[in-house]
Amino acid sequence: MITRAYELMIIIDSDVVDIEIPKVISRTEALIAEESGRIASTDNWGRRKFAYEINHKSEGTYVVWEIVTESAGLPNTERQLRLADDIVRHKLFRLPEKEAARRGLLGEATPADAG
Repeated sequence: MITRAYELMIIIDSDVVDIEIPKVISRTEALIAEESGRIASTDNWGRRKFAYEINHKSEGTYVVWEIVTESAGLPNTERQLRLADDIVRHKLFRLPEKEAARRGLLGEATPADAG
């Protein structure tokens, strides 16, 4: 099987209280694990203002994961995120091979090109 690297970003609704945010994050990580995805890193950016209103909201909590998997995408995870009321938006995209290798997600890391 071919190993692929993905980056997943979710925006958690601003109506979700701070104490519930770790539960949303854990639920998302469980969905990833169910599809044989390995989480390489998790980056919680915290609450940020939107450039424009989304569903009458002006801010949300951003969380970004780097994921390595042998499956083509994470279709069930994406479906569940689309249906979740506490997720305002999500975006999953496949990292190019060079970028994934540079980040150390696929095999050996290579240094970034200067200038």
